[in-house]
Amino acid sequence: MMMFVFVLIYLMLVLLRPQDYPQMADFGIPILPLAMASAAGAWVFSREKRFNAPQYFLLPLFMVAIFLSLALTGWMGGAQTAAVDFLPCVVSFFLLANAVNKPTYTRVIMAVIVACAFVLAVHGVQQASSGIGWTGQPTVEDGRIQYVGIFSDPNDLGMLFVISLPMAVYLGSRGGFLGLRRLFWFCGCLLLFYGIYLTNSRGSFLAVVAMTAVYIWIQRGRIWAAMLGAGALVVLRLMPSRLDQLNVQESSASGRIDAWYEGMQMFITHPVLGVGAGQFTQYHYLTAHNSIILVLAETGIVGFALWFAFVGYGFWMMYRIVRFEPEFEDEDDILEWQDARAIALVLLVAQAGFFAAAFFLSRSYVILLYLLAALVVAHHSNVLARFPALGELRLGNHVVRWFVLTLGAVMGFYVVLKVLLAMG
Repeated sequence: MMMFVFVLIYLMLVLLRPQDYPQMADFGIPILPLAMASAAGAWVFSREKRFNAPQYFLLPLFMVAIFLSLALTGWMGGAQTAAVDFLPCVVSFFLLANAVNKPTYTRVIMAVIVACAFVLAVHGVQQASSGIGWTGQPTVEDGRIQYVGIFSDPNDLGMLFVISLPMAVYLGSRGGFLGLRRLFWFCGCLLLFYGIYLTNSRGSFLAVVAMTAVYIWIQRGRIWAAMLGAGALVVLRLMPSRLDQLNVQESSASGRIDAWYEGMQMFITHPVLGVGAGQFTQYHYLTAHNSIILVLAETGIVGFALWFAFVGYGFWMMYRIVRFEPEFEDEDDILEWQDARAIALVLLVAQAGFFAAAFFLSRSYVILLYLLAALVVAHHSNVLARFPALGELRLGNHVVRWFVLTLGAVMGFYVVLKVLLAMG
């Protein structure tokens, strides 16, 4: 319990970012590192430690790949810096995945994430109406809202709103308090969607479409998903936003495709460990604008295989829970499984939303990804403990599979890139 409390405080600091307010600039106390160290200390002394998911091994190995991508070029100082910069993502993943060891804790964490997103959305509404929020941050680029710290980019703020949407829907579906709980969370959903609109992030709009399509695919099938997903995309394109400018010839899109091409060339010339973590812009004037090509170009096939498997296991874990049909002994088992499946569907949809947005952004190393991955791993471990028939996933049994899928992903992206270049 103590570790969970420390992790909860740390999570709130990561999302709300009070330490990044301009008013706190002269405070002089490293609040976030102290909170992380306190949570890590509680974890060290905790008797309940879990390492029963492949991600616990893949993520540290990916950090080693980040280090080696620079160390083997002879830049040891840069390698150390890159590893230290990524370390909070690794530590945060381990802390959250271990702290959430009960289904109740999963719901609490989702509620905290969504509540923090509500706060940032309210800040955005104030910012949009007055031109400046209570943080002192003004709007950017034709009125797009932003926050502070890791959410100072409207696209990152939109990604937080995106992954919070399905969580808010789930929390609202539980009802209670004469319907007031449902009303609160569902009104919050409208606030989040308005927040996405105010960020004017095309990736976030597309992420909403992707989440809708995945949800309908799971519940109704592929045909309904394709039809309603296409319909949602048409509606979003009709809205007054930058999404109506989305085409291959548009300057921003063209610049992204050029960056993808340059990233692929970096991979071809440095196939094993890439050009080095954080070095993409040393070879091209723009960042990759794609989370896949960024990892591939900077850490090569070694780093990409580890990262791709880490991400892939998250989708696989939630999908297998959604599709699994256990044998029940009593009615309590049925109710527990229904709730476990509902949470798995929420996290599957949230991951789809995150990576739909991240496909057009360089967000391979951001902490939000690894917090979401930690919640996925924690939920899978909790479900596995309650329903052992689900079966544990072991990395050693899937090495060949991930090798083939990694090569397939690289070749698939190469083909898509060629098509986009031909269209341009």
